Amino acid sequence: MTVLPIISAFNDGYVAEMQERFERDPASVDESWRQFFAMAGQLRGAPAVSAADPAYLRKIAGAAALVQAIRQYGHLGVQVDPLGSAPAGAAELKCEFHGITEADLATIPGSALGFDSDATAADAVARLRGAYQATIGFEFEHIERDAERAWFRRVIEEGDMRRTLTDEEKRAVLRRLTEVDGLERFLGRAYQGYKRFSIEGNDTLVPMLEAAIEGAAAAGAREVVMAMAHRGRINVLTHVLDKPVSAVFEEFEGKYAANAASDTGDVKYHLGAETDRERKGGERVHVSLMPNPSHLEMVNPVLEGVARAQQRVPGTLRVLDESSVLPIAMHGDAAFPGEGVVAETFNLSNLRGYRTGGTLHIIVNNQIGFTTDPSEGRSTHYASDLAKGFEVPILHVNGDDAEACIASVWLGLAYRERFGKDFLIDLVGYRRQGHNEADEPVYTQPMLYAAIKSHPTTRELWGQRLTTEGVIEPGATERLDADIQAQFERIHEQVKSKAAVDSDPIDAGALENGSPVTTAVPAEQLIALNERMLSWPSDFHPLPKLARVLERRRPALASEGGVDWGHAEALAWASLLINGTSVRISGQDAERGTFSHRQSVLHDYESGKTYTPLQHLSEDAAPFEIYNSPLSEVAVLAFEYGYSVASPDSLVLWEAQFGDFANVAQCIIDQFISSDGAKWGQDSGVVLLLPHGYEGQGPEHSSARLERFLQMCAENNMRVAYPSTPAQYFHILRRQALNTNRRPLVLMQPKSLLRLPLAASHLSDLVSGTFQPVIDDAIASRSPEKVRRLVLCSGKIYYDLLAAIEAGGASREHVAIVRVDELYPWPHEAITAVLERYADIDEVVWTQEEPRNMGAWSFVSPRLRGAVGNAMTIRYIGRPERASPAEGYAAPHAEQQAKLVAETLAPLAPKRGGARATTAAR
Repeated sequence: MTVLPIISAFNDGYVAEMQERFERDPASVDESWRQFFAMAGQLRGAPAVSAADPAYLRKIAGAAALVQAIRQYGHLGVQVDPLGSAPAGAAELKCEFHGITEADLATIPGSALGFDSDATAADAVARLRGAYQATIGFEFEHIERDAERAWFRRVIEEGDMRRTLTDEEKRAVLRRLTEVDGLERFLGRAYQGYKRFSIEGNDTLVPMLEAAIEGAAAAGAREVVMAMAHRGRINVLTHVLDKPVSAVFEEFEGKYAANAASDTGDVKYHLGAETDRERKGGERVHVSLMPNPSHLEMVNPVLEGVARAQQRVPGTLRVLDESSVLPIAMHGDAAFPGEGVVAETFNLSNLRGYRTGGTLHIIVNNQIGFTTDPSEGRSTHYASDLAKGFEVPILHVNGDDAEACIASVWLGLAYRERFGKDFLIDLVGYRRQGHNEADEPVYTQPMLYAAIKSHPTTRELWGQRLTTEGVIEPGATERLDADIQAQFERIHEQVKSKAAVDSDPIDAGALENGSPVTTAVPAEQLIALNERMLSWPSDFHPLPKLARVLERRRPALASEGGVDWGHAEALAWASLLINGTSVRISGQDAERGTFSHRQSVLHDYESGKTYTPLQHLSEDAAPFEIYNSPLSEVAVLAFEYGYSVASPDSLVLWEAQFGDFANVAQCIIDQFISSDGAKWGQDSGVVLLLPHGYEGQGPEHSSARLERFLQMCAENNMRVAYPSTPAQYFHILRRQALNTNRRPLVLMQPKSLLRLPLAASHLSDLVSGTFQPVIDDAIASRSPEKVRRLVLCSGKIYYDLLAAIEAGGASREHVAIVRVDELYPWPHEAITAVLERYADIDEVVWTQEEPRNMGAWSFVSPRLRGAVGNAMTIRYIGRPERASPAEGYAAPHAEQQAKLVAETLAPLAPKRGGARATTAAR
């Protein structure tokens, strides 16, 4: 059949010629012609026409082409706009386009087109038009897999979509639509001009979500996790998440309970919630709605991370049950094609490290973006067209047709259950109010809002339909609405007479580093774990060069060796895994590490197979997951953040290829990682590994923008550190994993220090002690009375200073070099203790590689002043203020680096009369 539309383009003479060749020697024509004439041989029973008649065969070909066009373009003939704009249509949907007439269809048996149950092609075409051009627009022909396309054709054409709502279900939908619409109207009257981002015009979203939850639970799901923007959120919170109407009214009244670790909180239409819902069969399903910022679509990858974490099967190792958790992502019609994170998130959907077994997507299509018309906001016909590039099936549905909307959800759930992939519903509605309720939309869309003003509500249209069908009595819709409005009025009066809610915020101080945890690990355990990580199956062949490099980790734990950065990391992870803490890390090139320092996944150079030693420590070790991520920062960091939120028993890490690239994901850092506790009381322990350091690699390979993270630090919202040794890294990773006070950890990571012998640690550093926020100068502290300059610094610059001293180019006695390895929470007590130890100093110096307006100086300066008082010189040494973080050429870099090292170690001028300097920081 697939050849018929192609052959219809040929003239009769050519068809006759090919037929003669086929009859002489079938092998003389290609496969498509052999299929064609074989099918023609089955039509010899067609009335009054020879099966070999080229004109008749052309009619069959035209009918077949029409069938394919209905399947492919039928959606362009569906009335999906509730406001009545005509569908785009397509010439291919008419018989004339294919060189036939409607009358011709009656002369062709249905079997000629493969429809044995239809007497004629006319019957088949009428049935297909009823399926593809009625109430739902289907787009699935862009999907690559034949099995999926065939499944859709069978489901749509053979009746699986014909399930309709029962009368009881129809009445339940009417009640819900009346509650949804009624709440918006009541809030509009009671709180005129207040922003609520009404759902009006897409009211059917609520019964669609309820159908999805019911269907997911019936299929065995235990969790449904959702994400959406602000529009309609209050209604979804109320009617899907069971938020009491009284709580909604209290928020509008300014009476609210604390829900975060700060008194800042967030607006009511950003908040999340969770509840347990009981389905008709009695099973319970947990439903949650993620909190989100106004930054549209950014919550999508967070949702996927949460869903992935929740899909882990309790009590098992490395097992995911994708059917157990259904993610639902709701989008805006302007944001869906406009925000790049949408494409990034779709790209995760079928990757092994990020897939969640299919997300149900719903575009809540208002047909406008604030004041921007679709023609100004996208370059595609549909808002949903972006999803075609990821082979996502798409349904377009009229938001006023509740039955079609719910049927779309049923089909989406069936597709997910069958194929485990994403599914998209384009819910076409409108926005009855302005962008918010204080906005006047008529200024910019007068014609559109004239149509909206005269258009009945979804509730009214559904009530009229049920009345016509005899499902409800005349007047029942109005009586139901009056009852619900009276109920809202009673609750409202109770709320207004109620006293303000006690709203003491959670103690932010409780979010500091928390109770001490043991981060040291017994030597015998580390040695045993090291051996396990250096073992692989006898038939596995790692690259000999790499095997030799890894083999150095065996003597490294002996006295003659040193533990480098990658080794310390592996030991930290192994010690956590063996004691039940899961570890997950992803990022670009994370398996090997950007700088080849990790090598967690070994590759057999003979077979190409892989082996991950950290996944084979013992049978009962916790799961270890490591994935090379796609080339994305926003979606991947957001995914890992979401995973960490839902997985408090895991150490979850994201590694940037270079720390400089983290600012691509700045929105996730600003709106989620740094502020989630203050806004929503949400906990995350995600770790950001950001390679940072000035080695002459240019402006985009030097700085992780440490200053930006420090600028966001407040209320113990996160931890920021710049470890200076592998042991420090080992201890802070273990502290982060074992700490019950979960907060994000931002780590500046080394590059040139990864294998630097001077920076290496020893086994004794791992088996005793803990992470030290401040590390004193081991040499200078022996004679503190000789020190006149106290140098404080972080990270790599410490080793540049040591190298200069060891090279003999600088004096050592007058300088103490103290490392500040944790910058937030600021280690005030440890800094004070250092200052007291060096009581005879003349000045305090902060040395950094970064320009003065970057790095830690702006953050450190006022804190140092608070520690030393006004009678002490505090001096900055580093690069001057710059627009770009680092030099692009080797010579200027080396010059600047040498200059700041020399200035830091330069001799002090003699004291004048023994008086201590009083110069302010400059």
